[in-house]
Amino acid sequence: MSKEALRVANCSGFFGDRLSAAREMVHGGPIDVLTGDWLAELTMGVLLKQRRRDPETGYARTFIAQLDDVLEDCLDRDIKIVSNAGGLNPQACARAVEEIAEQLGREVRVACVSGDDVTELFRRERADGWRADHLDTGAALDAAFEGRELDVEVANAYLGGWGIAEALSAGADVVVTGRVSDASVIVGPAAWHFGWAADDWDALAGAVAAGHVIECGAQATGGNFSFFTELGDVRRCGFPIAEISADGSATITKHPGTGGAVTTETVTAQLLYEIGGPRYANPDVVVRLDTLTLAQEGRDRVRMSGTRGEPAPSTVKVGALCPAGWRNAMTFVLTGLDIEEKAAVAQDALWEGVPGGRSAFEAVGIRLIRADSHDPGWTTDAVSLLTVSVTTPDRGLAARFSRAATETTLASYPGLFLADPPGPGRDYAVFWPTLLPAERVEQRVSLGHDTWTAGRPPLEEPRDTATGEPPNAIPADARDDETRLVPLGTVLGARSGDKAGNATLGVWARDDATFEWLAGWWGESELRALLPEAADCDMNVWWLPNLRAAGCTILGFLGHGVAANLDLDSQAKGLGEYLRAKHVEVPSVLLRGASRG
Repeated sequence: MSKEALRVANCSGFFGDRLSAAREMVHGGPIDVLTGDWLAELTMGVLLKQRRRDPETGYARTFIAQLDDVLEDCLDRDIKIVSNAGGLNPQACARAVEEIAEQLGREVRVACVSGDDVTELFRRERADGWRADHLDTGAALDAAFEGRELDVEVANAYLGGWGIAEALSAGADVVVTGRVSDASVIVGPAAWHFGWAADDWDALAGAVAAGHVIECGAQATGGNFSFFTELGDVRRCGFPIAEISADGSATITKHPGTGGAVTTETVTAQLLYEIGGPRYANPDVVVRLDTLTLAQEGRDRVRMSGTRGEPAPSTVKVGALCPAGWRNAMTFVLTGLDIEEKAAVAQDALWEGVPGGRSAFEAVGIRLIRADSHDPGWTTDAVSLLTVSVTTPDRGLAARFSRAATETTLASYPGLFLADPPGPGRDYAVFWPTLLPAERVEQRVSLGHDTWTAGRPPLEEPRDTATGEPPNAIPADARDDETRLVPLGTVLGARSGDKAGNATLGVWARDDATFEWLAGWWGESELRALLPEAADCDMNVWWLPNLRAAGCTILGFLGHGVAANLDLDSQAKGLGEYLRAKHVEVPSVLLRGASRG
């Protein structure tokens, strides 16, 4: 077993991330493994459209563009490359990597990890009566759209890291995977490097936690950080590195001289991102996020240690993509006086021009953004925006919608012009998360002429995820201290995001006294008062006292998921900052010296 720390550098947090990041990580300092996460629920839909047009695509071609820059240097320095950029076609992605090597005149051993495509299994199980119950709501797939049955075009299981580990053990220089859990591209190399067993739960859990921190790229180094004004230069944040030790503990850092910062708070923010509570289930281990501790070791160096792990779940998450119809949107620009009246006239005229009117559509979203001001000094100071969005299974009706908006241009409110040209709209697919028995899903590894089935961790039944109250909770009404009405963000940081149709929301306190107040204040009733948009949603409130943090999963807040959501913030990225802008009564003693983010 190797005892040297493994330096894992991430160069991508999503499909559209910085193309120069791979070069920056390879040339910026010593690393052992270059990883990248290209996949998200929305990205899988994008790749599906690519594959429909050309069966030889369906993978992240930006990954190939990055390897054009660095593959030869990685081979020279024995830097392993691991990526889930294979998406829906890892075999074609692997061939594209081999073509780069051929152009360089170099030998490269590219492994392909597959088995995540469970489309046929999904269809067979449904044909045999399986309901494909939604992971969060329990609703059956067939009943989700008012009786309209959706076909499953593709279904992918979230695989773990053991196929990656075995590919590296067999001598692979590059490992390309299909759908694996986000942290698996970090866990696999660590398990290979240290020779971990499948039941080394604590070590695996530590690697998952480190992977969760760095897999979203610069979000760990100051990107999307509530207190960004305190970090200095965040114009071009460096990408993160996890220096993983044999026991699974890790130091999160970045290359010297790069932008942003690595602090206990930037790491805390990323740990809170898109989780559902203290138990973070991955295919290889259940991570107890309420056991890890953070310590600032030095500038841009944060140590993560103490993470405990529990046996892997007996089920595997599966994401199915179901073509659901067409969506379209038009934005009316409203200028000057009588904004509300103009918005009403615009809508009346729009629906009059559509057969069946508003009720013809499956879903309608109406958003009026008031940007106008009293006595405007410039034209832009007088403008507001009305956006109307629709979804429908009828492609022709989606196209007619934008045409109807255009036809009102000379026959409606004064000053009317549109921000969008008319168009046919675009098709969208619903992402449907569910569970299948892990024993039904096999992870396959191909390297050269060899193909084999990877090992799997021991399995057990899922455990109860109830968490109870945090220690030392002091109810807000038990305090004698005077309070002030201030933005919540004066004392709390936040990070939010999406998981299928759910919104995830995490907050952290900056000191122990503020966490004691938070522990007595944070709860479902307080959140419902501050977030009226969540009135019809169930909430799961959770705690991470070790991080002075709390969170909430808002079930169904994003409807049927990002692709089908008509809201302005369809991924709940701004939900945390919206909450921080809300004014609440905060004890005055906590405001002395408090920083504003």
